[in-house]
Amino acid sequence: MGGMTPLPRMSRKAQASGRRRPPEERLVTLIGKPGCHLCDDARRIVAEVCGRTGAAWEEKDITRDAELHRRYWEQIPVVLVDGEQHDFWRVDAERLRRALGA
Repeated sequence: MGGMTPLPRMSRKAQASGRRRPPEERLVTLIGKPGCHLCDDARRIVAEVCGRTGAAWEEKDITRDAELHRRYWEQIPVVLVDGEQHDFWRVDAERLRRALGA
């Protein structure tokens, strides 16, 4: 086993398909709330990375969804990639690009 490099983690959807999907087939979800300066910063990064890679993105407001509020209120902003939690509080642009395969 020595010298073997672990394979990068893939989302369950990518694993199920047996291949990595291109950024154009990925969905980034930003979960936040109005008036959150970290959410504003995350929005700028997500919009820029998705704009450059061709990945789609959406934004969800925890003040309008009780389940999202219950699940994420202590972590916002939260970024999901294809429904899997990727980051929270501070979003790293390079890490997001790598997660999208770009």
